[in-house]
Amino acid sequence: MAAPRWARRSRGHVRGGAGGRHVTPGAPESCDRLPGLPRRERCPVRGSVGARGMVAMGTPLPLLFLPFLLLPPAAAAARAAGPGLEERLFQQVRDHFSFQTCGNETFPQRYLVSAKFWKKGFGPIFFYTGNEGDIWTFAQNSDFIFELAEEQQALVIFAEHRYYGKSLPFGLESTQLKKTHLLTVEQALADYAVLITELKQQYGAADCPVIAFGGSYGGMLSAYMRMKYPNIVAGALAASAPLLSVAGLGDPTQFFRDVTADFQKSSPGCVTAVRRAFQQIRDLCLSGAYDEISSKMATCNKISSKEDVYQLFGFARNAFTMMAMMDYPYKTDFMGHLPANPVKVGCEQILAHRDPVQGLAALVGVFYNSSGSAQCYDIYQLYQSCADPTGCGTGPDAEAWDYQVCTEINLTFNSNNVTDMFPEMPFTEAMREQYCQSKWHVRPRARWLQTNFWGGDLKSASNIIFSNGDLDPWARGGINSSLSPSLIALTVKGGAHHLDLRGRNPADPPSVTEVRKLEASIINGWVKSAGMERAREKRSGASAGGRL
Repeated sequence: MAAPRWARRSRGHVRGGAGGRHVTPGAPESCDRLPGLPRRERCPVRGSVGARGMVAMGTPLPLLFLPFLLLPPAAAAARAAGPGLEERLFQQVRDHFSFQTCGNETFPQRYLVSAKFWKKGFGPIFFYTGNEGDIWTFAQNSDFIFELAEEQQALVIFAEHRYYGKSLPFGLESTQLKKTHLLTVEQALADYAVLITELKQQYGAADCPVIAFGGSYGGMLSAYMRMKYPNIVAGALAASAPLLSVAGLGDPTQFFRDVTADFQKSSPGCVTAVRRAFQQIRDLCLSGAYDEISSKMATCNKISSKEDVYQLFGFARNAFTMMAMMDYPYKTDFMGHLPANPVKVGCEQILAHRDPVQGLAALVGVFYNSSGSAQCYDIYQLYQSCADPTGCGTGPDAEAWDYQVCTEINLTFNSNNVTDMFPEMPFTEAMREQYCQSKWHVRPRARWLQTNFWGGDLKSASNIIFSNGDLDPWARGGINSSLSPSLIALTVKGGAHHLDLRGRNPADPPSVTEVRKLEASIINGWVKSAGMERAREKRSGASAGGRL
């Protein structure tokens, strides 16, 4: 997801901490049973992807025993993001819902803080609910929060999600079996609630209202914070938050249908060319022409089986997903190094080739080979299938996300080659259960988010903005119509995945400028209202205290 996303997720290699062999969900038994035509990723190869698609991962910190720790300035300066950000650690409780002695153990949770614009003791607190990746990645791609903080004199905090980046409850063993049980949405929200409460005390900010921000999965968490902890959070901006999709609500064909629609809007001939390329790969597979597939798709290792072809389909579909999500009007390095308008660039690539398969190789290269220096594609290294058909990414963060989409978060999207341009690649609830039981020894709870976080029945909540871009394939899985005067849906026309959280850019579509103005105004209203309510409570308390 994105999200802001938004950062995550060998040929049948033994994968990460779960032990056992990795199995590609839905892999076919033979070429003639390859479902229709091709498949992909979420928020995306999370993290920064180089020419060969390797995701940069941080080295976990050793366990520390100070409640708060300020890292040396050089550590933060090396990864400068928003104005004045400093990297710190907070000793967080491992298990918020256990009262046993072992449940009171702690781990170092990383957070970033900037008081550059803060009116000490009076300005609001803008709190980013970190999602599935290194917190610096999100801080470096959420400049709107800093622009708004300057206007409203706010303290800015970016909190890292447990089990991601350097916030590892069990160190390097965190994603091993029997160590993942504390990776839940509920624990993450409790982390944020505790951290906010402690930091308000530390900063003398007891009367400062808190506004939660987040994009993609982080946007879901910001909304959940307002719903679960309204005593702590006065309002939330949930950007590109697929609250309905993850709760198992909606159409499983929607995501890849909307990815296809993005490419169709860019160039009608593009979708036709993509379909033709996938069909030709399937035909070559049926005839046993694996060498030709390998040559035209420039794979590092020869395609030699129907499993390899299925992997190739997933690898290719992932590139389309990422390009659709990150279809910004300027160059970005958020989830890979992408040019401005990557969907348009990708379509130009495939349409410039007479051979559709070679054109497909050029198109996916917009994502996988942005530097132009890669000589071939290692399709098992660059893309690893998981319980999220939109993609988990690679590395430790990918393992953590794979576990989450095997437990609470539901993402059973599929492509079918009818409503979308990709090969038929089913991913049913039964397939998900089989994969998750084999990989993590867990059974997904398909309806849990509907019960615990209200599903689509959010009308009793308040003070949440749900923003979505109409180019974002995650948009239809979120809230797209206002539910009440304080549950407000905003649409960014010409906007990709949580574009509104990014900073101002001359290439921005006019719609995102207007949406940011609306968001700023609404948030300012929440802050003022919370301040007045706090003042009334103080006056009421003083009046009551004066009586005998």
